Amino acid sequence: MEPAKLSRTALIAMVVGSMVGAGIFSLPSVFARSTGPQGSLVAWAIAGVGMLTLAMVFQFLARRRPELDSGIFIYAKKGFGPYVGFLAAMGYWTAACLGNVSYFVVFKATLGALFPIFGDGDTLPAVLVSSVLLWATHFGILRGIKQAAGMNTVVTIAKIVPILIFIACVALAIDTDVLMENIREGAGPGQGSLVEQVRGTMLVTVFVFLGVEGASVYSRYAKNRDDVAFATVTGFLLVLALLVSVTLLSYGILPRAELAGLRNPSMAGVLQAAVGPWGAVLVSVGLMVSVAGAYLSWILLAAEVLHAAARFGTMPEFLSRQNRHGVPHKALWLSNGVVQVFLLGTLFTQDTFVLIKSLASSMSLVPYFFVAGFGLLLASRGETYQGWSPRRCFELCVAAVATIYAIVMIVAGGFDFFVLSSLIYAPGTILFVIARKEQRSHVFDGFEWAIFGAIVLAAAAGLWGLVSSGMTLTTTAVGH
Repeated sequence: MEPAKLSRTALIAMVVGSMVGAGIFSLPSVFARSTGPQGSLVAWAIAGVGMLTLAMVFQFLARRRPELDSGIFIYAKKGFGPYVGFLAAMGYWTAACLGNVSYFVVFKATLGALFPIFGDGDTLPAVLVSSVLLWATHFGILRGIKQAAGMNTVVTIAKIVPILIFIACVALAIDTDVLMENIREGAGPGQGSLVEQVRGTMLVTVFVFLGVEGASVYSRYAKNRDDVAFATVTGFLLVLALLVSVTLLSYGILPRAELAGLRNPSMAGVLQAAVGPWGAVLVSVGLMVSVAGAYLSWILLAAEVLHAAARFGTMPEFLSRQNRHGVPHKALWLSNGVVQVFLLGTLFTQDTFVLIKSLASSMSLVPYFFVAGFGLLLASRGETYQGWSPRRCFELCVAAVATIYAIVMIVAGGFDFFVLSSLIYAPGTILFVIARKEQRSHVFDGFEWAIFGAIVLAAAAGLWGLVSSGMTLTTTAVGH
């Protein structure tokens, strides 16, 4: 039976739903710790252009190479070799696992307003309760429990309605004196240069756009293929408008220092200051419903990344196995085992939610960079093109901007997050070695040895930094 075709409106809703998550609910405090209104505008302008071009690269790759439909890693593998494809899969999978951890942290942090025992979501009781929920869901999925289709509609409403109410109420309650003072403070002495302020927000802007690549998945279901490009751009711009509005309007309610000190979800504190206690309740309930509904799909996504990579020889064969319910159980066990380790790690970190978001963004930038690079290779070589044309020139420019953006984001993340990522990539390479041995192939070829060597050196530097206390698990690397 042929699947139902999706209208342009349905495609836009899918794009918006795939990007709007828990991150937007913490934006007021996260941005206020690094910058004022001016820096926020610059940061969103950079992120908007960069992530839009990246979304467009996904779109034209899906159209030009439709046979490469097994996951984000396949572009990296096709363009740069097996090990780079593995790193892309590993980075994307780790970002998905960290996304699951962020859901637990923000959910418990929200409950912490009522039950102080949960603190900011990183206390021992919070981790214990999160662990129980993690494994209860795990065993439920193993029995074949899948997310009901109708839940997507409920989750999308739960995400968007509180945000729209927040924007409307805060816009009406805005205090121009507070806003102007925040603008003057942001440009005042002792705040650092505008470049330094913007740099402190870069990884956070990447995190809130995670999922932008999901739009291309729906292209085969569109009634009209041309609707996909329109839905991608329109949905992206709608989400960008929400993010910018939440960030900038908050500067008109509370002084920057108070914004920076708000507990998560900081949108609740802003709306409470604007309209009273019911505002905090509205945002908190909306966030918890959103997180609870989206969490199941993210668990399945993490397992599916490993499962898809294993089916194409990028991960070991055992990760491709499914149980009698059609669930990739080996991949699910590994994914949730890693989530559990990350949950335990939250007990030893500072400013946990921002750290998780920053590290998840850093990990996702590796596959994003190689996807953009593959698009650049495709357009520059003219593969699938009929000579030079305005379309080829346009797609070449889009891929070039997306590649530059990914490089800038990686650099902006700083050395600390690079070495922390390497602490995951280095031991994770064991999975790649197993997969290559199963295929009776050389583990590394040519430049892959150099890439692996750089990762091992970075991992060693990171381990030494942690052991010697020269580097701590804080968010100082991104200006928080």
